[in-house]
Amino acid sequence: MQSEQDYYEVLHITPDASETEIKEAYRKLAFRYHPDRNKSGRDASKKMKEINEAYATLSDPIKRREYDIPRGYRRRVPKFEKGSKVKVSSGSVSPYRDRIGVVDKAPVKDTF
Repeated sequence: MQSEQDYYEVLHITPDASETEIKEAYRKLAFRYHPDRNKSGRDASKKMKEINEAYATLSDPIKRREYDIPRGYRRRVPKFEKGSKVKVSSGSVSPYRDRIGVVDKAPVKDTF
């Protein structure tokens, strides 16, 4: 179901929100607008459908990217969560690093 509504506005978040922020916003709004808690009828049900649609798109990295590209959002670098491990390499690794200074002194055979 393609909607013209901005999913970021539906969830009250910014386009650079992390996965955790998206999940927190969804839970807060789902708790508030869930039809079992909110007996106002169609409005709550309609709002909950919008919230579910926004969350389904923004919580999936592939769907989120497909949603963001036509809207001109720049691709975000994911925020690192507390405790995440990042491997950093210093210097470049050459496939020839073990061969530096090695000379093959064997005579070259004539290939013709």
